[in-house]
Amino acid sequence: MATVRDGNKGVLVVVDVQVGVVRDAWQVPRVVANVARLVDRARAEGVPVVWVQHADETLQLGSADWQWVTELVPAYGEPVIHKRFNSAFEQTSFEQELARVGATHVTLAGASSNWCIRATAYAALERGYDLTLVGDGHTTETMVLDDGSRVEAASVIQDLNLTMTWLAYPGRVNGCANADQIEFEVPGAGKQR
Repeated sequence: MATVRDGNKGVLVVVDVQVGVVRDAWQVPRVVANVARLVDRARAEGVPVVWVQHADETLQLGSADWQWVTELVPAYGEPVIHKRFNSAFEQTSFEQELARVGATHVTLAGASSNWCIRATAYAALERGYDLTLVGDGHTTETMVLDDGSRVEAASVIQDLNLTMTWLAYPGRVNGCANADQIEFEVPGAGKQR
């Protein structure tokens, strides 16, 4: 059973908006612009911004593909969590960082929707955090399967947005809202149904 966090202390978490991760992703300029505006707003409102950056065999630490996109760069003093698995919580200091800033409500944006965003969203809820997914602030690539069929990026994004709107966990609030609807201290603010 999860320990539900009391309070309304928001944090913005930006996951894997890295050159190699978003190179072929759906509507990258629009998504990056939405996340950039949200980062600016969080900073202006004094809301902590936590950055999560992936590395593995195909996304080598320090490589050009591993770097942040130029429009989104952590500011001095903003924590960067380095991960090797889909969930930002797995074998990282992410949960300790959330505790350090007193976070009870995670606002989540970044890439890739069907892997690291989904895994981090579920992990946050399972650990007792409230969660708001930035509906127009995450992206992924269209996948072409071995049989030639396609899983369209727009469908993956829509599915995750709907899932985060309708999913229910006891004692937690979750939802999905576009970047301009986000209220960092109000879990699920701007819920889209």
